[in-house]
Amino acid sequence: MESKITIFSVVDVIESLSGGTLGNGNLCMMDNSPLESLNQGTPNLCTLCHPGQTIYWHMLALDLQTPVAIRNISFLPLDGSGAKEPPSDPMNAESDKLHLNVWEGIVPYWMIPGVEYRYRLELQMYEGKNCIMYVDTPSLKCVKA
Repeated sequence: MESKITIFSVVDVIESLSGGTLGNGNLCMMDNSPLESLNQGTPNLCTLCHPGQTIYWHMLALDLQTPVAIRNISFLPLDGSGAKEPPSDPMNAESDKLHLNVWEGIVPYWMIPGVEYRYRLELQMYEGKNCIMYVDTPSLKCVKA
């Protein structure tokens, strides 16, 4: 079993900022899981994994002049009620924190096999009113070994 999985996220920064959304094809997510993850190339990526595996999230911007960084990754409640906390306040965005384009985590052992655990991927693109955006559609799903 591969002990690490890399999730690549490619953001069309110019289109995201001008449209105010990561939807409409502005975010593409894919991984290298050997377990044939679902919905590759979409923001609905469901990464198939095993408990204890290391996950690396990598951010790539299509616009090389406007950096994109991972601001936060948080799991959502299983009941589908959405995130407990609102996304970060864009007015508190500081451009000196735009260096985090890799986020690392361990798949928890408490995850129930076969259950999709959705997470919020919160991104920051430079500064301004719409600089912080998020999606609540990607997920991790543990499979039995």
